[in-house]
Amino acid sequence: MYKIVTKRDLNPTVCLMEVEAPLVAKKAKAGQFIILRINEEGERIPLTVADYDREKGTITIIFQKVGKTTWELGDLNEGEFIQDFVGPLGKASEFDGMKKVAVIGGGVGCAIAYPQAKALHELGIHCDLITGFRNKDLVILEDEMKAVCDNLYLCTDDGSYGEKALVTDVLKRQIEAGAGYDCVIAIGPLIMMKFVVQLTKQHDIRTIVSMNPIMIDGTGMCGGCRLTVDGEVKFACVDGPDFDGFKVDFDEAMRRSLIFKDKQDRDRDEYCNLYHKEVVE
Repeated sequence: MYKIVTKRDLNPTVCLMEVEAPLVAKKAKAGQFIILRINEEGERIPLTVADYDREKGTITIIFQKVGKTTWELGDLNEGEFIQDFVGPLGKASEFDGMKKVAVIGGGVGCAIAYPQAKALHELGIHCDLITGFRNKDLVILEDEMKAVCDNLYLCTDDGSYGEKALVTDVLKRQIEAGAGYDCVIAIGPLIMMKFVVQLTKQHDIRTIVSMNPIMIDGTGMCGGCRLTVDGEVKFACVDGPDFDGFKVDFDEAMRRSLIFKDKQDRDRDEYCNLYHKEVVE
C-alpha cells in the first residue's frame, strides 16, 4: 500500500498527489512513468513521474479526471492509500548533446513538460518553456515552471491569460527570430504534437515527442501501447515513451486513442452520477 502524503487541486479537473514510494523514488528519472491500481478491483493506469524526492521517498503524480479511475483517484485524500504503485517504467529521457531546447507543453501535458525542463535546467542546458491552455482557469504549475526554465511563454486559446496564441505560433516566432534551438521536446495532445513536428520539420530541428497511448501491463507483453515509428511497431512502455517525432505515425496514434473513448465516457458518467454532482463533458 502506498500512502498519499500530499494532495492539491491545480484546477477544477487536474490534481497533484505526492505518494510515498521510496523504492520508486530511489531510481526515478525525468521521462519515466508509473502504473497504479487504486484497489484490488481497479484498472491499471499509467501516469508520468511529475517529480520525485529521493530523501523523502516520494513520487509526485499529476492527473486529469477524465475517466472513472482518475475520478476515483481524485476522490482519495491525504492519509489514504493506493493499492499498487509500480515503477519507474519506460526509458528515462536523454539530453546528451543538447545546448538550447524548447520544451512545449499543452494543457495537462505540462505535468510531463515540467520534469523535462527541470532536468535540462539542472544539467545547465538552456531551456525555453512554451505552454498552452484553453483558458486562465486551466493554467497549472506556472510558478514551478518559471523556476526551471530560462524563459516561460504562456499562452491561452481565448487570451484570458498570457498571450492569445497557439504554442506553434510562439514556437514559429521564436525560430524565425533566431532562437537557435537544437532540439524541441513536445508533450501534450496528439494533434498538438503533430503540428509541432510539422513546423520543426520545415526547419530541420530535432524533435522529441512523449507518447502515452493505452497502457496495461507496462512490460510490452499486452501490446496495448503499440504505435508505428519509422514504419516499425514499437511499444511505448518499453521502447519509449520518448520517440523521434519525425518518425511517429500520428494519424494512426490518434485513431487508436479513440478506441475505448465511448466506454471511458460511459464508465465515468456512471461513477459521477453516483458520487458527484459535476457534469463532465
